[in-house]
Amino acid sequence: MMSLLPLRRRRASRRFPVTLAGATAGALVVGLTALPAGAESGAGAPLGTVARTAGDARFEPGPCPRTADPIPALETAHCGTLTVPENRSRHKGDSGEERGKHRKITLAVAIIPAVTSRPASDPIVWLAGGPGDDAVSEIPMALAGGLNRDRDVIFMSQRGTYSADPELTCPNVDEFVANNLDLVFGAPSTGRLHVEETRKCRDRLVRRGADLSAYNGTESSADYDALRRALGIRQWNVFGISYGTDLALQYMRLHPKGIRSVGIDGVLPPSLAGGAVTWKAAREGFDSIFKTCAEQPACNTRYPHLKATFERLVVELEARPVTTTVTVPGHPEPVKVTLDGGLLVNWLTFASHVAAGVPRSIDELAHGNPQRIAEQYAGGKLSPQAIGRVSHGLVFGVFCREWTPFESEADIIRAGRRLFPSFPRSVLANAPLLSWMHADCRAWDVPPADPSIRQRTYSDIPTLVLSGGFDSQTAPSSGPYAARTLSRSTAVTVPYVAHVVFADSPCAQVITRSFFATPTAPDTGCLAGLRPPAFEIAP
Repeated sequence: MMSLLPLRRRRASRRFPVTLAGATAGALVVGLTALPAGAESGAGAPLGTVARTAGDARFEPGPCPRTADPIPALETAHCGTLTVPENRSRHKGDSGEERGKHRKITLAVAIIPAVTSRPASDPIVWLAGGPGDDAVSEIPMALAGGLNRDRDVIFMSQRGTYSADPELTCPNVDEFVANNLDLVFGAPSTGRLHVEETRKCRDRLVRRGADLSAYNGTESSADYDALRRALGIRQWNVFGISYGTDLALQYMRLHPKGIRSVGIDGVLPPSLAGGAVTWKAAREGFDSIFKTCAEQPACNTRYPHLKATFERLVVELEARPVTTTVTVPGHPEPVKVTLDGGLLVNWLTFASHVAAGVPRSIDELAHGNPQRIAEQYAGGKLSPQAIGRVSHGLVFGVFCREWTPFESEADIIRAGRRLFPSFPRSVLANAPLLSWMHADCRAWDVPPADPSIRQRTYSDIPTLVLSGGFDSQTAPSSGPYAARTLSRSTAVTVPYVAHVVFADSPCAQVITRSFFATPTAPDTGCLAGLRPPAFEIAP
């Protein structure tokens, strides 16, 4: 199983999606900007510097959270923790005194000041991707896009993530993937080993006292509502990427009070989330890359019939996997990698982020050279960012409560067969990024969410809906789908960009910043000047 997050190896702020079936030292902080007019931290104190209780949650100022990689912006942040109940639903009828006796968890909070000395009155809260990524680790991405140009930006670790307490990571699962790249990706024996590692991690987390059923989108939505109130903010804006769009849509539906506007980028509607829509994303993203190559004479001449070639290779490799040895930067020993059809599909899902090299890589594989693809794939799995950073507790809490109960394994296969009719059943059974999802969820063993979790979000909150034309992780068509029930939405597809356009497209960054300035009239003029990538042409 894999996270839905974007490539991080290309820039410090992004992560190559890591297989789930397969960060950082505290920093003391100094002053922030003057308190925005939309916040009420108390007695003119800067946002995030005053302890406050709101219902069953309490914010306490304190050191900035640990991070796996250095984040210089934390040196000028205001930080602290939000303490909340681990499971609100279990003790909903208890008195205040009884609720106070139940297990609490803490979520790290970092507030990055606006660049301007006179920020807008309403800050932005960032909802991280994944599920399972730590919002604090995504600070560099947000700042690289200028999100804090005019507003303070608030980052809170979702429950169970790296800088939260408890953090529900499963390094053993990540290490299994990294250390077994020579196994056949889609073989049932690989799946059984993977599920065994998932079960081991589950048992370890339960022994530590975690209520695994409490790590989900419903509780996370309540956490963000509690954060807004505990910080004394009357009104804020929301920006979610990847899985954070699923969470943002839930948050809008469950806790709309205090939300001025919402941006969602790389859209995954809760009503669609699962394996079927992941096959749809692969079809749309792959076809967009193939079509763009076909429209460039140099690419089409050098790499004709690219779509047919790729799909033929999937079938051939699934029948006869190929093993090769590659060298990965930072890894001292040569690495054996076995390519089968399922791995090739997952590679292209990742490689859509570096689409200019995709035709050449496929062509080399078709001519008997799997090195480029194997090196890229192994590099992602062996990267330090792929080990011990994703919260599997939140991943499986979302997948196993909110996705698999509402979609069967047969549903996934049917969707895959409709979109990729030539692919064998063994490939279709594992949707891209979600290998062994149902088997893992049987091992994780948490109860399903209420069916209302699959409701569409109907809202008149101004919303910017961003999609990427090359997005092979969340379907480009899911953006307009979500927008149809958001009466004051602007849906934008940025061509030639993969999953999470804000991270890679200066145009998307301009549109996003203009949206938060004027949510009903974002500036989309830059779209007219966008041009396709120049594909690599081998000699």
